[in-house]
Amino acid sequence: MQKLLLVLFALAVSAFAQERDFSKVEIKVQQVSGSIYMLSGAGGNIGVSVGEDGVLLIDDEFAPLAPKIQAAIKSISDKPIRWVLNTHYHGDHTGANQPMAQAGAEIIAHDNVRKRLTEGQTKGPAKADPASKEALPVITFDNSLTVHINGEDIRALHFANGHTDGDSIIFFPKANVVHMGDDFVTYGLPFVDEAGGGSVHGMVENVEKAMASVPDNVKVIPGHGSLSAKADVKKFTDMLRDCIALVEAGKKKGKSLEQMKKENVIAKYDSEGTGFVKPGDFIELIYNELQGIRTQQKNTRHH
Repeated sequence: MQKLLLVLFALAVSAFAQERDFSKVEIKVQQVSGSIYMLSGAGGNIGVSVGEDGVLLIDDEFAPLAPKIQAAIKSISDKPIRWVLNTHYHGDHTGANQPMAQAGAEIIAHDNVRKRLTEGQTKGPAKADPASKEALPVITFDNSLTVHINGEDIRALHFANGHTDGDSIIFFPKANVVHMGDDFVTYGLPFVDEAGGGSVHGMVENVEKAMASVPDNVKVIPGHGSLSAKADVKKFTDMLRDCIALVEAGKKKGKSLEQMKKENVIAKYDSEGTGFVKPGDFIELIYNELQGIRTQQKNTRHH
């Protein structure tokens, strides 16, 4: 069933990108704090830093939306878009890299983002052809990167094996804002890109670590969804930890995957499973990951 989910999701993403009438998409601009804004349209939320040094974007949605994104930014700044910082490699966050680069922006991302965009993705739901040369990050980093612009020390930190293996969470300490990429979303049970190096255990651990480093009144830009607060993120990670615990408890009782899916051991979160990630599929994701962790631990003991 997990393989079926991945196939269906891949088809849905492809259909969305190819068949969506982008002419009807409206790019909404929301001031988050000071010179930091959030743009929302179709795809991942875009973070924006504006000021005398120019404009920096966090992600850039889909290529057909580039003119609308550029127009929306013109409404808040007359400066050029000089940088785009990708939080991960998925097309709904990197799709407009090429037109942004052609307009003069430098693309920045973690090393693994450039690697996956260069090679393309042949497995899992986020299948994609190799990106064009112009769409590739020209500045990459391993663990962290700081961009000192517009009176802000914008810090990108790599958090491994969460939503993907190339995730960056972006901190704006002066403005007290953090952009989470798809490690935190508000649409319900999250998509974890296993084929892209993702892990539900890693996701919850990464998000908790990121939240431990920011003030309680921080403003949180999710990868998808409405502007959020630290309490919203805690509710999200509490849900993930509880789902993991419920599946783990079933395994300890000797229940099979099919039994747990039939019983719906995470039924309390049915309201969160109304998107493309259904409760049964999330149970299977956690179950398989727990199996892998157990096998890894067993192999480690033998070596």
